[in-house]
Parts: sequence; C-alpha cells; structure tokens
Amino acid sequence: MAQVVLKQINKFYDSVHAVKDVNLQIRDKEFVVFVGPSGCGKTTTLRMIAGLEAISSGDISIGGQVVNELAPMDRDIAMVFQNYALYPHMSVFDNMAFGLKMRKFDKSEIVTRVNHAADILGIQELLKRKPRQLSGGQRQRVALGRAIVRHPQVFLFDEPLSNLDAKLRVQMRVELKKLHQRLGTTAVYVTHDQVEAMTLGDRVVVMKDGWVQQVGEPLELYNQPANKFVAGFIGSPAMNFSTVTVTERDGGLTAVNGGMNIVVPPHLVDRLKPHANQQMTLGIRPEDLRVANGSDPAGLSFDSKVEVIEQLGSEILLDVRVGDGTMVASVEPTTRTKIQESLRLAMNPARLHFFDAKTEAAV
Repeated sequence: MAQVVLKQINKFYDSVHAVKDVNLQIRDKEFVVFVGPSGCGKTTTLRMIAGLEAISSGDISIGGQVVNELAPMDRDIAMVFQNYALYPHMSVFDNMAFGLKMRKFDKSEIVTRVNHAADILGIQELLKRKPRQLSGGQRQRVALGRAIVRHPQVFLFDEPLSNLDAKLRVQMRVELKKLHQRLGTTAVYVTHDQVEAMTLGDRVVVMKDGWVQQVGEPLELYNQPANKFVAGFIGSPAMNFSTVTVTERDGGLTAVNGGMNIVVPPHLVDRLKPHANQQMTLGIRPEDLRVANGSDPAGLSFDSKVEVIEQLGSEILLDVRVGDGTMVASVEPTTRTKIQESLRLAMNPARLHFFDAKTEAAV
C-alpha cells in the first residue's frame, strides 16, 4: 500500500510560516493535485514529502512508514521536476538508467526496465540521442521515463508541464492521465494551472497562504466551493462576484445592489435568512449567465452594457458593465451584439452562490 499521510505538517523559514497545519490522506493509487497561486506552499509541501525540505513539525508517512528522518533516496519515491533535470552529456538511455546504476541493479534488469518504460512512453527511437537533440515534449517524456524505471511507491510531479507550449501541455496532460491509469501508482502533482488540476486529479487540494482551503474531487470544488477564494480560483473564466445587500421582501429574500435586484431562489432562503439586511457576496459563473428572453422572470435578470466581445468559436465571452461593477458572460456563439449595446442577461437560479462578506465562507 502506497498511502501517503500528512499529519499537522508545518514549515517555517525563520519567521515566515510557509505551510500551516496540513492534514491530508492520499489513498493508494490516487492521483492528487496541489493547486494554488505562487507562494501558497504547494511546492514546499511536495518537497517535504520528497525529503528535499525538512519538516518543522508534524509527521509524513509513506506506505505506513513515518519518513520524517529518511533521506530522499530511502523514501521509495520518484520525482519529476519542472526543468526536467537531465544530464546533457548522457544519452536518453543513460539518463533513464542512471538511478538504477547508482542502486547497483544488474545490467539485464536495467535494460529491461528502460526498454519497458521507453515502450510505454513511445521513445524507443530516442534512446541513443542526447537531451539537446530532443524537443521539450520529448525531454519531458525522458524525465517521466527516468521516474518510471524506479518502480517507486509514489510519483511526485513538480509543475512538469509548465515549460511546454499550450498545445503540447494539453497533449501531455492526456498522456499523464493514461500513464497513471496504466501504472496505478500513487501520484502527487503540483501546478498553478487550475485546468491541469481539474483534468488530472482524482482529488484536488487548493492552497492559499500556506493553508489548505478545500480538498475534493474536481466537480465538487467547481459546484460546491468552500469559500470565495476556491470559487474564484477554480473555473475558467473565473466566477463573477458582486457585493449585494440581502433584504426581506414579500416573505422572501432579495439580493440588491446598484445594478441588480435578484430574488433569492427558494432553496437558498433558509440559509440566507440569518444574513438578512447584511452585505454578502453573490457569485455566478460566466457559463450560468445567458441572454434573457421575454419569459425570464424579472427577479432573475438584469440590464448590462457590453464593453468587450471575445469570439472564441464555441462560445462568446462578453465583458459587461452592471451598475458600478463588471461581469463576464459566456453566451451562445450565435449571439449578435455590439460594443456599448445594452443587453439583458438572466441567471440560472440553481447555480447562484453566496459568500459571507467578512469570512468569505460559502453560505
């Protein structure tokens, strides 16, 4: 069992508290992605699992064994770095075989493992080349191969796709997912790209300022964000936020600001009643807005003015002004509108989110 367990993990750099009370259980064969902005502590956490950073307090166990005091080479992990970390003077074969040679494996076993990994990754014809003769995607595959030959308990990935162009990143995401399904090895992956996190992870760990904000499956984070930060970080384009005042009206609740007068859907009324006559943050994703038609109730639609039109083929993104604020709406590619034109938009009532104005927690 290659279960990875983090208990009350903290990391201090002098007076800087970089990682704060991280508790996490990564299941055997699970692919877990750490995601968050630069400086949130995700890479530091990964490096503590690898043994490249000392733990200030807490325990890390791999496969049931506490590894706090073990050297990286004794933890039975394999790490793939952002910069590939290939030896430029060695062939692809020797780069992939280097770790096995250091561990005194038999030559026949080394050849078998390297050829097997090369077959999996489709790089058999590259084994005699040097890294300088490879493209970025090929170098990434070699770095993956070097990890695969180890047959480790856990794979650790430190933003391995960030140096690739956009098209190749998409291709390599698919390859990584297929590779994990084939190998069935526990994997921990770090990225700042929420699209990578959503497409790769069985579960995603969202971090900010050293704290774990939420842990869950990708769609759980998307549909039920724990707070405003997670709601804004997960999803592209990002969720729209508007400051509203929740008021009681005609036995129900209404969310009001300078540009909107939205009737709170019945399924949210009981949760929002304790916040009546208080300011809250209303959240709505761009894809949950559409051009209103005559049948939309007034309490779920509002007027806007188009400021920017982004035609993406499969959709049109409209940057619109609503009162004193702005929003983004993802509308059908057949929509016809012009800059500075007035447009009435409607919300999907089942997809409204409300957040406490002070704590930013979801209500």
